[in-house]
Order: sequence, then C-alpha cells, then structure tokens
Amino acid sequence: MTQHVTIDQISDHVGEEVTLKGWVYNKTDKGRLQFILLRDGTATIQAVVFKKNVSDEAWEAATDLTLESSLVVTGTVRADDRAPGGYELDVSDLEVVHIAELGYPIQPKEHGTGFLVENRHLWIRTPRQSAILRIRATVIRAIRNWLDDHGFLNMDTPILTPAAVEGTTTLFETDYFGEPAYLTQSGQLYNEANIMAFGKVYCFGPTFRAEKSKTRRHLTEFWMVEPEMAYADLDDYMDVAQKMTAYVVQTALEKHGGLLTDVLERDLGRLEAVEPPFPRISYDEAVDLLHENGFEDFEWGDDFGAPHETAISEQFDRPVFVYHYPTQCKAFYMETVEGRSDVCRSADLLAPEGYGEIIGGGQRATSVELLEQRIEEHSLPREAYEWYLDLRRYGSVPHSGFGLGVERTVAWICGIEHVRETIPFPRMLEKIYP
Repeated sequence: MTQHVTIDQISDHVGEEVTLKGWVYNKTDKGRLQFILLRDGTATIQAVVFKKNVSDEAWEAATDLTLESSLVVTGTVRADDRAPGGYELDVSDLEVVHIAELGYPIQPKEHGTGFLVENRHLWIRTPRQSAILRIRATVIRAIRNWLDDHGFLNMDTPILTPAAVEGTTTLFETDYFGEPAYLTQSGQLYNEANIMAFGKVYCFGPTFRAEKSKTRRHLTEFWMVEPEMAYADLDDYMDVAQKMTAYVVQTALEKHGGLLTDVLERDLGRLEAVEPPFPRISYDEAVDLLHENGFEDFEWGDDFGAPHETAISEQFDRPVFVYHYPTQCKAFYMETVEGRSDVCRSADLLAPEGYGEIIGGGQRATSVELLEQRIEEHSLPREAYEWYLDLRRYGSVPHSGFGLGVERTVAWICGIEHVRETIPFPRMLEKIYP
C-alpha cells in the first residue's frame, strides 16, 4: 500500500511512491504535461502529470483542475534542483476530492491590502501568510517552553473582569447579568494573586484594548504572555525578559531560517545579533538621546510615541530596555523609585528596526496605602479592587512581571510592516469581518 506523507517530509522519500493530499495552489498546462503546484498545509511541491503515465480518467481530471481544488495524488518522488523546493512528484494516479468554483478571488498576482483583509479567510492560504503564521506558532511554543523549563506555572486568568488594569479609556464593556463587566486588558492583577500561592506563574491568552488607533502596531484583540514573579525586583524582570526573548528569536531562526529568508526575505543578521545582555538606559537618558537626534520639543514626562521609540532603538543592534519612566506615564500599580515619587520602577523593551515596544513591565507596588492613593488618583472604583488590596494586607512581598505582545514580536521577527498579518483573523478599528 502506498504511504501517505506530508510535503515537508518529502526529502525522506526520494525514489519512493507516496500519496499526497492537498490543494491546487497553481497550475500550468503544457499540452501533454500538467504542472500542478500542490500545497498541503506543510509546504508545496510540483506534481507533474504526464498524459502517457496516467489513466484517461486521471488525465481528464488533471486538465479540469481549478485553483484551490482539493485532490489526492500518488506518484514517485524525484529530486530536481530546478523544481520549487528541490523535489517533484511524478504522478501515476490522481483523485479529485472537490473541484473549486471558477473565479477564485485570490489569484497568483498582486492584490490591494483592503481586498486581502476582506478575504482573510482565503489569504491565509498563500505562502507568505502561511510562513508568518507558522512562525507565530513556533514563537508561542518557544515562549511556553522557556517559561515551563524555568519554573513558571501556567495559570489561566479571566477574560471577563470587573475592573480595569491598563486604564478605563480602552475597555470593552459588556453586560454580565445586569452588571457591567469588561473584556480583559491583562491577566496581571490575577497573576499577582497567583504568585502568592505558587511563586512564579504566567498566563497566556487574548487581551482586548478599545483603542481607536489605525497604526501598524495596534490590534483591538491581541495575544499576550504575562509572567509574574514573587520576590523579584525590576532587574530580575529585565533579566528574565531578555533571556526569554533571545531564546524565542533564536528558536525561530533555527526552525524557520528558510522561511524567513526565502519567503519573507528577512535579514537574518539582524536577528542573529539578538543575544543577552540587552542594553539598558533610563528614561532620563532616553530623553537626552531624543533631544540629540532631532526631537528637541520632546518634554520630560511625556510618553514615547512610535517615532520616539524608533529613534531610540536605532542606536542599538538589539532590543533595548528603557527603565524608570515617569509615574504619570504608567499604570496605577507601579512601585515608585526611592527618593523620586515622580518616577516608577517600570521598564519597556523596545525592538530594533522601528518595531517599538514588545514588552512592558516593572516592579509592583507593595504598600496598601500607596495603592489606595493611586486608585483614588486614577478615579477607579475602590470596591472593584478590594481583593487586589488584600494581596498587600496578607503576605505582601516585592514582586515583578511583564507582558509580551505576540503579534508585535512576530512582526519584528518576520520583518513585516503591519501586525494584521501576524494573527489568523485580525481585529482592528472598524474591521471585524471575517
């Protein structure tokens, strides 16, 4: 019986007869030869149907194939440097599973971005999108592996929450049996409870921000990993973050160097430089750097925008930490710097090449009194945070954590312009279809 294999295994079967199951990505008619570019979700291969080598029924089926028709082909694997991927399948039999309708929307040509986003359910079948999403899966697996191997316990945190984490202006509100509830902005507050039970934890899931932003860096629904650590300060967080980030980048290089260069045309040298230690500069130093590089009007106390982050990161060949931001720039739960109440123990990791912040985090406030003050200053509902204040009443310890955005990280690793390509079905301002 002929063995069914996937295309990514094809190099192990040269000279053997195998069966492939997939879809027609492209087809060329050469009279008595049909060249079918077959994809199966793992890779693509050229299947060559020679009229004299197949039955009349198989030949007729091959000539009738349309783009994205599904089929099962059997043939002998042959190495050929001229063929896409270096291998061909000499077809001996072909069975059509489904003939796709004529007029498949996404043809092997250039299409406008708006059209492609509208047809995202089909766009993901193309080689570029397939490569990006395959790298995304590896990035997620690498993150989990590193954290699991370094003593972090996965904790699932709620999607529906009674309170804000990152500010009340970007909340998606919903009705929860007559009470207001919100789609989570972060699992951090719950992880702060979890670390008091388990020491080191992380959550990994979708987060939601109702930001009315159309920039290439923003989605309204994105995935974030959030490690949190008891008995850890700001330096501990940065040490963990840089090691995990470097591991993720190097794993993507190891697993998908071919996709990165051949399909995405990524400069691997920029990624190979991503090794610890990462440079660390204070917010004060970053402001001075901006003033020296054409941003004379930037005022101390302002948060960085995309042009500022790009200007800072251009000074380094790997990600750079900016630490000790002004308290007014950050969330209510940040610990202050001793002797400088206007500065907090926070740090963002800026990716090189203009990809901006991929990690945000810091050391959390341990004082009940400070948190009560911050809750009042931010006009947050005290009753929604009573449980969070309990964490400071019963066994409070220094603790730190951070959040890494998967989509921005994948965009940076892949070297692509917009985060909409880094998730199968992006959610953006005014875009929720399909």
